[in-house]
Amino acid sequence: MPKWIAALGGFALAASPAAAFAQAPDATAPAAPALAPPPAAADRPELPDWLAVFKFNTRTAASQAADSDRHCPFGGSPAHNGAYSQAYAAATSAQPTLAAGTGLVGSGVSDPVGATFARIWNGNYNYVVWNDQFYKHPGIAGCSESCGAPWGHSKGILAWTDAGDGLLLQVTTPSWPAAGGKAQPRPGDGNTLGCIDHPNNLKFSQHFFALRLSAEDVGHVLDALANASVVTDLASPVLVHKGGPAELQAKLERLGRRSASTEVIDVMLSTGVRLISKPSRLNVPPWQLVSAELGGVPLRAATWWAAPKIPSTDSASPIACWAPGLPKPGAVEIATSGHWQGQSIDLKGGSGNHGKIGVSLSGDHPYAIFGDMNQQGALSGKCSSSQNGRGGLFFVVENQALHDSVAALIEGDSAALAK
Repeated sequence: MPKWIAALGGFALAASPAAAFAQAPDATAPAAPALAPPPAAADRPELPDWLAVFKFNTRTAASQAADSDRHCPFGGSPAHNGAYSQAYAAATSAQPTLAAGTGLVGSGVSDPVGATFARIWNGNYNYVVWNDQFYKHPGIAGCSESCGAPWGHSKGILAWTDAGDGLLLQVTTPSWPAAGGKAQPRPGDGNTLGCIDHPNNLKFSQHFFALRLSAEDVGHVLDALANASVVTDLASPVLVHKGGPAELQAKLERLGRRSASTEVIDVMLSTGVRLISKPSRLNVPPWQLVSAELGGVPLRAATWWAAPKIPSTDSASPIACWAPGLPKPGAVEIATSGHWQGQSIDLKGGSGNHGKIGVSLSGDHPYAIFGDMNQQGALSGKCSSSQNGRGGLFFVVENQALHDSVAALIEGDSAALAK
């Protein structure tokens, strides 16, 4: 059965998040023909449901590849805008412990992120790209280089076949991706990690999370994106290619607007991955909301932790910025450092980390969480501050091995408790 294979840490890793997206072509190949119906589930048992990647920052693992080894298959040329890192660790549902990757993440079809994106880029799929930081390439009406509150703080691409089954790639990288298919390349800048002129989105740590989706799941994700007020432009063929089931097209038409919702979307997808969508008008601290939705489980989170900083909290910490009817959150511990293979990792915003990952600290459910949102905002006072007043998505994976390896990655120093 065809599938793309990514070499990670010396072993072969079957990393295709969806059968319909299997066998990614070379990034220089012509666009793929329309998809055949995907194989029956019994014919693809070894294909994993999800892919998780953590890209390191320059302090931990700076990359120094020669330009001849830096490929830009999705557009652009090797960027020379400061230190960068494309070193990474990855895991899938088939091999759920984070393992060191080889090559430069996002730069072609030999790494899991590049291979996942290449399938969409070279294929014949319906898609939507969203990012609150396109840096005017392409431009978004009413925004400057980025789109602030109450727009969602969310980035990624969702692609689906004409039958409706699909693939999601959540990213935390500003300015990537900013185009979904080679027939409509990005105007004014590159569209390959490491090949974007402005900004340098590879100085800090980032995370990527890919997920196989059924047609019903695609509908849930579109609902969640609309609820979170993600930034896109439905009139732009660079960002949107419409098609597929009428129900999905109708849901797609709700994107690119600022939602009036104050309701959390919390749904279990067909893969067992849980999707939580925070709306911008629900002005509460983001990771406390996730804890509350998960039954008050205590969490440790590593995000872009920078002013206005939300401190660590315990179960007794007062949170005035809360909404009636929401469950009570548990403790949320803010990771400011972590470790990988004997090296310390700076996990503070502004100096080291732009990924948004977390784990449960206790309880019967070993959760690993991949989110859109930072712990910036307020516990009291101006409740619409920063990320409190923005929307975003969180994907919750219950898997012991993934949980343990992410927990080990972000184990280290913590921000002080709220006073």
